Amino acid sequence: MDRPITHLPNDAATLQARFDGLANAGHVVELVDSAIAEGIGRGASDIHFEPTSANLLVKFRIDGVLHSAGQIPVGLAANVVARLKVISDLLTYRTDIPQEGGVRPASAAIGPDLRVSTIPTVHGEKAVVRVFRADTPLTGLHDLGLPESIYQQLTTLLNERTGAIFLTGPSGSGKTTTIYACLHHLVRGDSGRHIVTVEDPVERLVPGVSQSQVRPGTEFDFARGLRSLLRHDPDVIMVGEIRDRETAATAAEAALTGHLVFSTLHSGSAAGVVSRLLDMGVEPHLLTSGLRAILNQRLLRRLCLSCRGVGCPACRSSGFHGRLLVAELLVPDAAFRKAILARADLESLEAVARAGGLRPIRAAAQDQVAAGHTTAEEVDRVLGPEPRT
Repeated sequence: MDRPITHLPNDAATLQARFDGLANAGHVVELVDSAIAEGIGRGASDIHFEPTSANLLVKFRIDGVLHSAGQIPVGLAANVVARLKVISDLLTYRTDIPQEGGVRPASAAIGPDLRVSTIPTVHGEKAVVRVFRADTPLTGLHDLGLPESIYQQLTTLLNERTGAIFLTGPSGSGKTTTIYACLHHLVRGDSGRHIVTVEDPVERLVPGVSQSQVRPGTEFDFARGLRSLLRHDPDVIMVGEIRDRETAATAAEAALTGHLVFSTLHSGSAAGVVSRLLDMGVEPHLLTSGLRAILNQRLLRRLCLSCRGVGCPACRSSGFHGRLLVAELLVPDAAFRKAILARADLESLEAVARAGGLRPIRAAAQDQVAAGHTTAEEVDRVLGPEPRT
């Protein structure tokens, strides 16, 4: 859930003045380009164009927090969204349905790729531009910032030849970076394994990995793509996301038939992944036999090293600069597998996991607070208030 929106400190008036000047001149193309360029320059992961009854709000998501960047006159709202549709090959005449499309800069071999998503609202169409920074180097597994114990367990798990490893967390929690780091680790290890992926979209290119772009809603969706890959003699399979029962079941079966399978799934906790898979109709015996581990992770904003949270030019007066990773790793033991077979509820699964040695993600986050790397308020913003007992 989004927290209250904050305003971008530093030169906010300058940015708004630029928007006003381009809007008054009717330069919609330059206006859209300016908003996107400013968002990319500030390190935004998403750029929002949100219509209201009075204007079109522009917002940047930076380090997981949504900031107000300015506004555009409501009279230009439809033209702005139409321009975003043009550059992403969407249907400009359809304003009554959600649409998604990709934009790859044509003038450079590197640089951020953009994915545009539109949806009708009561005040007109809303658009969100997601920024994929394909030009940045792949992050090494050791550079993620995982606790040493989790890092050691994860590298050991990557040597497995069969089984499923799931990553979970909300959108923007760094799952994609982690899963690509795992693939990069396997390639660099020169394991001699054939590594393939099915993704939507392919966010990063990994040399040595055969990557396929699926298109949900067409004949080439995740389920069909995964079934096809199984006929291409893979050793390691990465499925971008488990979204439906058929994909979940196929991935679970692949994990039992000589393949190491990676995938992501949206859940609030490591144990919650098991509940979701059971709810999708995956048979308990498939999970007990094939599940190797579940990594649940979040990103916390890191206190600015220059001002320690007070606010300075280096952090644009926010008090934070960059983010750090916190995680919990669930490696099922006999008791947890027994709980899966019994179709235990989420609360029971989490209790069994803790009894088996799982260190909750909140404990990892509190370690970062104690070390002075972030704040208790930031932990509550990301994980929610600590439950009362």
